[in-house]
Amino acid sequence: MSVQERKQRERAERERLIVATARELAEQQGWDAVTTRRLAERIEYSQPVLYSHFRGKREIIGAVALEGAAEMAAEVRAATSVADGPRGRVAALARTYLDFAARNPAVYDALFQLDGGLPYAREDTPEPLKDAFAALLESLGEVAGDGVHPALFTEVFWASLHGLATLTRAGRLLPEDAARRVELLVDRLAVV
Repeated sequence: MSVQERKQRERAERERLIVATARELAEQQGWDAVTTRRLAERIEYSQPVLYSHFRGKREIIGAVALEGAAEMAAEVRAATSVADGPRGRVAALARTYLDFAARNPAVYDALFQLDGGLPYAREDTPEPLKDAFAALLESLGEVAGDGVHPALFTEVFWASLHGLATLTRAGRLLPEDAARRVELLVDRLAVV
């Protein structure tokens, strides 16, 4: 291995450490607790080292969002691949999405609430974000209904899931009705 290759590997490892530490800190204490000073202390590197990887917190949030998008896409695909029929796939997708949001609130915020400097719904949208949408579209497109554009239906269904995730987390919805909400969403929106 050349010196250059070793330096590149070490740089990539430092970057993964920064992202993992930011994510851990955000999940434990919220995004307000994530500062370059605290990250530098936790990973035992100087702040200039952090700035050599990320220009600031916004880029770190973006990196966490990209990582989270890839994880969410993988979880959705895994859940829908073992479900029976279109209705089962849509229900599995909905449950998996809501479970992901509940288990990873800081990552969910990085993806959908905070400014991570990432373009959404554009040509230059990063691949992990496009792939996360594609993971939803794969199951939802088949239940959009006649004359309904599959991507548009996916956006509306996704918006409904996002609303449920956000309202549930804020304590605005009764937790005991969570499963019934998913059933209602699937029954009323998906043409199965």
